[in-house]
Amino acid sequence: MEIKGKAWKFEANVDTDAILPACYLNRTDPQELAAHCFEVTNPEFCAGAGQGDIIVADENFGCGSSREHAPVAIKAKGVSCVIAASFARIFFRNGFNVGLPLLESREAAEKIEEGQLISVDLGKGVIYNETTGESYLFEPIPENMKQMLADGGLMEHLSKQAGH
Repeated sequence: MEIKGKAWKFEANVDTDAILPACYLNRTDPQELAAHCFEVTNPEFCAGAGQGDIIVADENFGCGSSREHAPVAIKAKGVSCVIAASFARIFFRNGFNVGLPLLESREAAEKIEEGQLISVDLGKGVIYNETTGESYLFEPIPENMKQMLADGGLMEHLSKQAGH
């Protein structure tokens, strides 16, 4: 699976309230959540992020409360994956549960700049910076998690496993 998009850069310790303000937690429509993704902390992202774009962040991305709304909003915004030095563990699992690839690479997080064109080969475990020509490795995704992503997330994966 190949992913390609423009990088949006974030600092360390981006919490779920920064991703999606708590006042929207009573909403369930993914597109409505996407319309408010980072609206307070990064209005440029909220207004300008497009289909296939990639979030690149420092460590502890997705810290804070364990709400699933945050990765749902990111995915519904059209973001194809999030690359970070590290993720909060619950956010990491929630991301995969909703079918959002989350890739850990400290080197990529440090070197990629906002606006650069990035491509990712999930099969090879490599992130390519198309702007600079550099490449970075990321922590391998276990095969069962790759299959869950290919199926669209946990619920779709379980439905497929059950033969529905």
